[in-house]
Amino acid sequence: MKNDALAGFEKLARIFLREFPDEATRRLDDLPVKEIARLVRAEPIRHAVALMPADGRRDLVSQMDPVRVVPLLAWLDVEARSALLAQLEPARTRELRVMAEYPAETAGRLMDPRAIGVKPGTTAQQALTQLRAGRAQRLADVFFTDDNGFLTGTVSLQRLALAEPDTLVETLVQPAVSAQAIDPQEEVVEHFTKGRLTSLPVVDFEGRLIGVISYDTLALTAQEDVAADMLTMVGVNKQERALSPVAFAVRKRLPWLQINLVTAFLAAAVVGVFEGTIARFTALAVLLPVVAGQSGNTGAQALAVTMRGLAMREIRIGQWLSVVRKEASVALFNGVAVAITTAAAVWLWSRSVGLALVIGTSMVLSMIAAGVAGVLVPTGLTMIGQDPAQSSSIILTTVTDIVGFASFLGIATLLSGML
Repeated sequence: MKNDALAGFEKLARIFLREFPDEATRRLDDLPVKEIARLVRAEPIRHAVALMPADGRRDLVSQMDPVRVVPLLAWLDVEARSALLAQLEPARTRELRVMAEYPAETAGRLMDPRAIGVKPGTTAQQALTQLRAGRAQRLADVFFTDDNGFLTGTVSLQRLALAEPDTLVETLVQPAVSAQAIDPQEEVVEHFTKGRLTSLPVVDFEGRLIGVISYDTLALTAQEDVAADMLTMVGVNKQERALSPVAFAVRKRLPWLQINLVTAFLAAAVVGVFEGTIARFTALAVLLPVVAGQSGNTGAQALAVTMRGLAMREIRIGQWLSVVRKEASVALFNGVAVAITTAAAVWLWSRSVGLALVIGTSMVLSMIAAGVAGVLVPTGLTMIGQDPAQSSSIILTTVTDIVGFASFLGIATLLSGML
């Protein structure tokens, strides 16, 4: 009973925190720090930041990585955001305002604006002293600029630390790979992948150093993107979380479920065309899920590989035909192997050579079609300017079901004399 009461109290507290944030914030000010942490830690970070007392919110935002702060500011209303920025140091406020001006998923949103540029005539000892005094974190490279701030090269921190104290930094400089602030995230990933970089300097249109993207930041962003793609592939909104309000989840999911229902009726219509064949040979109804399941898995594998290739810039849209040929070949070999096993199992079960031949042949055809569809769905969406992850699994499932049912029942109709 005590545990039930405690659970009910915590549920009531969460509702109070979300529905009455202003009043909740005033009440939290009077609580001990540990009690505040206990109540807030279960909340999504955007709710937690909004509920924190003003001093705590200011300290948190001052210490956080700017890349993480900008999205938090976007969640706050205009009044709360302005009040929070007014509490920060002027330099920090300028950094956040500049980053917020760049479009989402660009280098400008991923960069840490606290990049330090070492000027000509600086010694290794002076450069290390300058770095210690700076606010940048997770340094891997030191960037060399001219007197006007234009990026001219880079030096690894290890090389700088091992150099003689009076060594001029310009003698250690190597050519730098850089990104412009408006470059899309995909190009940033490509720079890191091709150059095996630990950090990437960001420049403005004229080539002045304005920030740096660390590998850690990029890896964290990539993880978030993969998680978001997993959601959108099955028709779930990227913004939904495990504890999102029920109304929000329903509003975002229901349209795609309705679309999925329409596509399910399309697959059912294909089965209905062969109603007479199924009525004559009832064993076909038993085996339908086998064909659909194998083709669905094959399509999902091809879709996952293609989505990863597009996201990591391993492939380009112009290479879609090569990817189709590869996935079709893989599906052919896998289809033949699976078809042999399936046909043998069906023959042992039914003692019908015709039925074994039907399911074996349809298995190969449906798996090849599924492999090709797994490539064409995301690449096709990309070609027309749409997000390739947007409910692609729903589209793929429709294709694989229709092709699987049509091939299996169509071949069964053609070979009905052998059944």
